Amino acid sequence: MEKFHLSLADILIVVVETLLVVVIGLIAAKKIKRTTEGYFLAAGNMPWYLIGAAFVATSVSSEQIVGTMGATYKGGLAIANWEWWALPTYLLMMIFFIPMYLRNRIVTVPELLNRRFGPLCGAIYSIVILIGYIFVFLPPVIYGGSVTISELTGWDIRYVMAGIVLLTASYTLLGGLSSVMWTDAIQCLMLIVGGVLFFFVALDKIPGGWGAMVAASPERFHLYMPPSSQEAPFAGLILASFGVFLFYQSSNQVMIQRVLSARSTWDGMMGIIFSGFINLIRPLVTCLLGLIVYHWLDVMKQGPSLLPDQQDKTFPLALELFAPSGLKGVILAGFFAAVMSSISALANSIATIFSLDVYKRFWRKRAGDRELIITGQMSGGMALFIGTLIAPLVADVGLFKYFQTGVTYMATPFIAVLLMGLLWKRTTYAGAIAGLIGGVLIQLGLALLFYMLHIELNWLYVGAIAEALTILLIAVVSLMTPAPPAAQAEPFLWKLAWIRSLNDDDKDRPWFRKIKFWLLIYALAWCYIYWRFW
Repeated sequence: MEKFHLSLADILIVVVETLLVVVIGLIAAKKIKRTTEGYFLAAGNMPWYLIGAAFVATSVSSEQIVGTMGATYKGGLAIANWEWWALPTYLLMMIFFIPMYLRNRIVTVPELLNRRFGPLCGAIYSIVILIGYIFVFLPPVIYGGSVTISELTGWDIRYVMAGIVLLTASYTLLGGLSSVMWTDAIQCLMLIVGGVLFFFVALDKIPGGWGAMVAASPERFHLYMPPSSQEAPFAGLILASFGVFLFYQSSNQVMIQRVLSARSTWDGMMGIIFSGFINLIRPLVTCLLGLIVYHWLDVMKQGPSLLPDQQDKTFPLALELFAPSGLKGVILAGFFAAVMSSISALANSIATIFSLDVYKRFWRKRAGDRELIITGQMSGGMALFIGTLIAPLVADVGLFKYFQTGVTYMATPFIAVLLMGLLWKRTTYAGAIAGLIGGVLIQLGLALLFYMLHIELNWLYVGAIAEALTILLIAVVSLMTPAPPAAQAEPFLWKLAWIRSLNDDDKDRPWFRKIKFWLLIYALAWCYIYWRFW
């Protein structure tokens, strides 16, 4: 195997494309309105294509590319479920959550919890999610990108981390959500184009191509995994669609903030559908190269197999093995873009929640726009600094496991409370508080119990059990306490009329611009993939 080398063309591509992202972000920053809505929500004026691209770019970063590719090397095609298994969650979002957010003009998830239940619920969310973003979300993003660049270039990982964070902060903190979403769109394009090209170039190195890989290891090319699987049990995926997956897409501020910036309900819905189409090809970028590396090393015996603690090196190794000069630069530029996109999204959401739901609510209730924007910039910058300091700790756990397990523990109480508040008018303030606090204790208690009993249960099942117990706790406490005022609960209770009202947006549009048409096309494509690789 030849030593990895960046040609002058590669370096120029990386520099030019990275600077292009920064320049676009700075241009967008100059055009924003210096108000809280303009800075934190892009003035509620984002079109569907920016929402969809930003939705994808935000969720695809180093923990996806590096971690998921490594997991695919070990577990096979079933890991692609983390990319393809989006339709059920998206349908739940479009039916229940997006209409509720946009009809009530929600700015942050804590605001929703405050208005539906009471102030303590929003405060709990703000504190937990801020801690989660800084200690669960940011570190694997920063570490995953930095370790890859360090491996390839030989540069000190500490300097690499500092460089990525400072470059991203230059436009994110200045321009707020508008800068983030415009750069997300460019970054999404760079990532997808470069990643798809890389996949097919690498596949061309395998004699016989995809068919040869399937013939050599047919057991590794199925999306369905039995309930006992520790990698991606299909039953666990179904349960997670109502739990951790639903939380991550619909109640996680860093993701839902893209939808909250929509200029209309139609744009919000079409943005989600557009992201679904992108997700159909996303595994080519984020994980399927792991199958090629496995075939190259473990079947063709072109090098030593990767040990379990070396799986996070699958992506750097793929670049060394398969990427020619020029394409290396395109791939690395797309990788930089993905890392910067997630970092910028997290920093912006941290700034939004801290400024609007912590600083203004508890310290300066009369704070003006300028003060809130400055507070957001400072809090976002501090979060990036802390996240960079603790990023190296991720290496001791593994990117994929660190991120997925951390999100599950954080998600369970919140999605349980939100679903109960959305679907049951009798859910009370006390019930919600019991769910948020008790849900954390239930999750920790289950983890401790299974550890003491030496039960190895996939984290998706643990999360589902904890969610069911939390919902039961919310119901019991709610029935024991006075019902909430109808005026408080009514605006947030789901109604079938919310779905019917979508026809109002669609009725004057041609058939090829209707939500139902594109949702049907996406669903058919999704069904074909699962039929083909079941």
